[in-house]
Amino acid sequence: MKIGVVDVGGGLRGSFGAGVLDYCMEQGIRFDFGIGVSAGAANISSYMANQRGRNFVFYTEYFQREQYMGVKNLIHTGSYIGLDYIYSSLSDHEGDYPLDWKTIRNDPRDMMIVATDANTGLPHYFHKYDMRQDSYDPIKASCCVPVINRPYKVNGIPYFDGGLSDPVPYEKAFEAGCDKVVVILTRPEDYRRIPKNDKIIADLLHPHYPNASLAMRNRSVVYNQQLDECEYLQIQGKVCIVAPDSIGKMKTLTKDKDSIEALYYKGYEEAKSILNFV
Repeated sequence: MKIGVVDVGGGLRGSFGAGVLDYCMEQGIRFDFGIGVSAGAANISSYMANQRGRNFVFYTEYFQREQYMGVKNLIHTGSYIGLDYIYSSLSDHEGDYPLDWKTIRNDPRDMMIVATDANTGLPHYFHKYDMRQDSYDPIKASCCVPVINRPYKVNGIPYFDGGLSDPVPYEKAFEAGCDKVVVILTRPEDYRRIPKNDKIIADLLHPHYPNASLAMRNRSVVYNQQLDECEYLQIQGKVCIVAPDSIGKMKTLTKDKDSIEALYYKGYEEAKSILNFV
């Protein structure tokens, strides 16, 4: 039985997924395959590195630093989120909290990271062998929120957040040979995206990245359909959805430490449902 895990991310709401995966590490739940989107890519990376508690520090402490995210970043670099600061300055082997790349590299399990090609609007799936020590560009690409960040280039190709094109990539887990898949959401399971919420960003993207703009316009349709399919597979016992019952006033970039911590501990508690599934 091969069991995979999908973390859909969601900016600072990703603390929920960090709580879920920390519980799994604590309980010795070893997924055979992992795939992450946006902040979920960072969560999956720490999980594969077996670094319990690492992402909690990023979500609750480092996020308060001006280099992490803020208007000053936007003014000086053109990007609100400091992707190089988070995934290089903090995460490299000499950083404040290095990613244990050696453990990831030596683990036979594969992981995928989803990003959206800004030119084509299509998803691109990076593997762990697309990274190396102190070179975590695929994670940066996956976490690159459009409009508030310039597209992040990997090998000369500009990328945006993977959530634009494949927000709940459970199918890739099954394609990788998984028999069952845990899907970690960062919104309640009954939440469905509303198209008008994506239209403003799509309009701003269109002049320079028309295909990425189209992906953004279709995001709600894709997300809602994928979630409906996951719920159907959950009835069949092939998928286990782990989601918060509420996120309060949390949004993607809400910088409220108490809310972020509350979501983390909620994820830790909700993860207990995984035990019976696996």
